[in-house]
Amino acid sequence: MTRELSATSVGHPGPDGLIWIPGQTGSSGFVSGRLSSRLDTFITFGCAGGGSIEVAVHLDNHPDRDPAPFTVDCPETDPALVTVPLGTGLQGGFGTWVTASTPSTRWGATVVQPA
Repeated sequence: MTRELSATSVGHPGPDGLIWIPGQTGSSGFVSGRLSSRLDTFITFGCAGGGSIEVAVHLDNHPDRDPAPFTVDCPETDPALVTVPLGTGLQGGFGTWVTASTPSTRWGATVVQPA
């Protein structure tokens, strides 16, 4: 039995959350128009359903701090979770692109800035 990637897989980020994508299938992405320069920023991805996702992040005002694109292997059953710290001092918008290796690969994400 395949466990579905659900909202609880990546978890609701609560009051520290900037973005919550509870579940997508296939390739997609998201953008945000604001980051607080005084807070740490963390981005978490979860995926399941086989295949993999490749993640690319672009920080509009800080392209020198863009993390290198990374790949997450997505098990058929229990979701894989990966958290990437982006650090403090970031401001402005950012975009994230997720390229799934198959159209049926499921993924979710959160971006948090803990107070």
